[in-house]
Amino acid sequence: MDYEKKLNELKDSLEKAKSLKYRAEARLEQLNNQQQEIIKELKDLGVNPEDLDEEIDKLTKEINDLFKEASRLLPKDILEKK
Repeated sequence: MDYEKKLNELKDSLEKAKSLKYRAEARLEQLNNQQQEIIKELKDLGVNPEDLDEEIDKLTKEINDLFKEASRLLPKDILEKK
């Protein structure tokens, strides 16, 4: 068995693993920073991050209601020309 070759392979593998670890840590830090920015933006908008699903549902309903109202207010002859 060529111990020197095996040792070099192990060193290379260790260096690759270290590199992957550093990149993963940097990416994690980047994602954590993005998460904090998003949470801050939500709070600036007056939305509690825990209530986000509820807020999305509320806004979706509001949008749908506005579309219905806009359709109701349009003259019928414009709608029929489609």
